[in-house]
Amino acid sequence: MTTDKSILRRFYIIAAIFVVVFLIMGYKLFDIQVVEGQKYRTLAQETVYRNFSIEPNRGNLYDTNMNLLATSVPKYDIRFDAVTVSESNFQKHASALASELSKLLGNSKSYHLQKLKRAREIKNRYLLIAKQLDYSEYIAVREFPLFNLGPYKGGFIAEQSTVRENPLGKIGERTVGFGNVGLEGAFDEFLKGKKGRRLKQKISKGQWKPISDVNEVEPEDGYDVISTIDVNIQDVAHHALLEQLEHFEADHGSVVVMETKTGEIKAISNLGRIKGSDKYYEKLNYAVYEPHEPGSTFKLMSMAAALEDKVIDTSTVFDTEKGMVQFFDRRVYDSKRGGYGKISAAEAFEVSSNTAFAKMIYENYKDQPERFVNRLYNMGLNEKIGLKIKGEGKPHIPHPQDSNWYGTTLPWMSFGYGVSLTSLQILTFYNAIANDGLKIKPKFIKQVRDKHTLIESYSDPIIEGSICSKETALKLQDLMKRVVDNGTGSNISNSNFSMAGKTGTCQTEYWIESGRYVSSFVGYFPADEPKYSCIVVIHKPNPKIGYYGSTVAAPVFAKIAQKIFIDTPLKDEISKDAIKTNLANAKYDDYFEISQKYKTIMPDLTGYPAMDAVSILENLGLKVNLVGSGKVQRQSIKSGTKITNNQSVNLISS
Repeated sequence: MTTDKSILRRFYIIAAIFVVVFLIMGYKLFDIQVVEGQKYRTLAQETVYRNFSIEPNRGNLYDTNMNLLATSVPKYDIRFDAVTVSESNFQKHASALASELSKLLGNSKSYHLQKLKRAREIKNRYLLIAKQLDYSEYIAVREFPLFNLGPYKGGFIAEQSTVRENPLGKIGERTVGFGNVGLEGAFDEFLKGKKGRRLKQKISKGQWKPISDVNEVEPEDGYDVISTIDVNIQDVAHHALLEQLEHFEADHGSVVVMETKTGEIKAISNLGRIKGSDKYYEKLNYAVYEPHEPGSTFKLMSMAAALEDKVIDTSTVFDTEKGMVQFFDRRVYDSKRGGYGKISAAEAFEVSSNTAFAKMIYENYKDQPERFVNRLYNMGLNEKIGLKIKGEGKPHIPHPQDSNWYGTTLPWMSFGYGVSLTSLQILTFYNAIANDGLKIKPKFIKQVRDKHTLIESYSDPIIEGSICSKETALKLQDLMKRVVDNGTGSNISNSNFSMAGKTGTCQTEYWIESGRYVSSFVGYFPADEPKYSCIVVIHKPNPKIGYYGSTVAAPVFAKIAQKIFIDTPLKDEISKDAIKTNLANAKYDDYFEISQKYKTIMPDLTGYPAMDAVSILENLGLKVNLVGSGKVQRQSIKSGTKITNNQSVNLISS
């Protein structure tokens, strides 16, 4: 039988348990509200409200003449908060809003009205109305009935993003780049700007609604970058390369045009074939990233080394032995059956004799092969250029200490086998020879600007020392001129202007099958006072049509040189004070007028939002007459046409 004493004991135990529980709860409440209060209040706030980053507008990317290469265009997504709108406002304006949406977006008025009503019924706070509207469309939608009441009374939500546009289209697309590649990637630190911040409220299912149209922190737009690219030369290089790739049914190719004295890259075109098609597009930046065996264009490097080491002179004679010379278990052949007999080193370069060059390097360096290789290293041929553009390929020059060095490595190196360089690395060496041996680093940027304020200037050339003596450079210049005048490049000789360079034909992927070649030509023009250096490399042309560098690559070089001097003439500064006669004055005025004529080419703006198209054309210096406010249907100047500053253009939009 339970006694009163035991009942009382149990009561005390239960009471004590309750007291302990209440004490723990009290402590926890105190801890949550006082000790950890701020932490939990912040967490709760973040659950409902959160700051989101706002991407800034990237700066514009221009060519050397301030023609637009890439620009940011604002786009807007429009959404509707069906909950925040009062019943009276919804009933009063929903029908008129549906009518306006029907006119702008298509579909019937009843379709849009039912969509709005359905959102109202299910309490949708983030209904998508339209995506990627341009600025003019956004302004129009903001003034529609109901939406013009604002975010709270009218449920209007606008979210801005930016889209990158390339007015030149596919021309130079890979050079301009995107993300972290091309010029966009190289100069991202200037173009990207600083992010802003905007407060949003969580409404449901992971959806966030902006609290207001005002940003917490405004984004700072990126700087504008003026590149060294010249769209006129880029246009010439692109089409000259494309025509040749199509004619010879090649796999891919590249062209680079560089200003000799400054190292400024004026054009860089890279075209690859679409698999299973005869079409080409800017597939990869071959000129920058793809090392390849240069073949006979490497003979300039071999000749430079031999002349610098004074183991030969240009008059040194070599016996080509009927066009075939054997080294150990392998044979070197000349392209001419029967060879060239006994010829000088200068003639060997002119006719591109493999046997003469193999003898030249092997006989003078076989006992000290590291002397030849070290000379190549001293000329910087084993080092990357160090470009801002990402993805530069690593050059390879074998060394006698390498495990795969053989007795035949040295003679084969002499005419460009077993070594590998990118197109731009080869061009940099040739450009140095044009500069009397002075090596200039290639560059892609001229200025960084904040609208009209200069931030950074890169006008001075980056001089990286000499690769050889001036004496050697002058001898090599003469040899390259003779190649075009009388040698393997004589098919492109032009009486109107002089060129100097070297052809190259190299068998590639010979371990897979024969009949695959890399055809190239590299040099500069004019030969006596070089202004531009240029390299053309075409991979795997159809050998049934042609594969020698002289027939496949050299004509592209010649066409670019001719176009630069005829279609886009160079503009030299001439003092009028020095002109004495009326005839001379007239000639000067005519010349200056021509030099100002071609500023850029007309882009294809069909399908662009009208306001975006106007912005792009005004940046190109055109006067725009716009008819309509939708997307561009027609333009009065055909795409690809040369245009001039202040020229008028009509845009017809829907």
